Amino acid sequence: MYNDWLTIGPVTVHGYGVMIALGILAAFWLSERNAKKLGLENDKIDNLIFCIIIFGYVCAKLLYCIVEYKQFLKDPLSVLGSGGWVVYGGILGGILAAWVYCKKQNWDFMTYANLLFPSMALAQGLGRIGCFFAGCCYGKATTSPFGVTFPTDSLCPVGTPVIPTQLIMSIGDFIIFAVLYRNLMKGKHPEDTAGMYMILYSVGRFLVEFLRGDMRGSVGPLSTSQFISVFLFLGGAWLIWQRQKKTEMIH
Repeated sequence: MYNDWLTIGPVTVHGYGVMIALGILAAFWLSERNAKKLGLENDKIDNLIFCIIIFGYVCAKLLYCIVEYKQFLKDPLSVLGSGGWVVYGGILGGILAAWVYCKKQNWDFMTYANLLFPSMALAQGLGRIGCFFAGCCYGKATTSPFGVTFPTDSLCPVGTPVIPTQLIMSIGDFIIFAVLYRNLMKGKHPEDTAGMYMILYSVGRFLVEFLRGDMRGSVGPLSTSQFISVFLFLGGAWLIWQRQKKTEMIH
């Protein structure tokens, strides 16, 4: 809602940046904590997360450039220098970075994927609150009492109440985090954690996209994120199906 929190001389502290930073710190802390509890190599988790964050941000910007390819071809610097990102680019890029890092360390990729996805959901929940402060990722105009009118310095069109899709996504991410964390630490099949994230997040994101009012690209009748959600859902279902097959073979 209000992104400029504090200004000291030439430096302004933005709510968006603060929440992103809190999300990253929370992901580091929770991943190290859970790795230690599960007997994994928690001393190298920081390096893994750092690689995921760097490559994830690069791919989030790359997918944004693809979505905004017309503007990118017209004026590349206006797109590269903007605050635009596509979360799915970050997720897919982060997964690729994790796979490469785990392969280099001779770690089992799925073991660490299951470890990190609850932390990712937690970080996303905090990051979406930052989106609310900045006014990006806003919803459609609404006359409902839950509509939010953003101030003039936000990224959302001002003067018209819109659906606070940022908060809807944040709440959804926190719910996903709670489900994943419980499954990882106390569930009957903690190895399903990564697949559960892919299913839960893709379904939630697919539905929330119907409420979005900002420009985010499209593939046929679907938004870019809805299109990716279909494949993420199928990937998560496949992972859980593979685990069930192995379980049945053992029994």
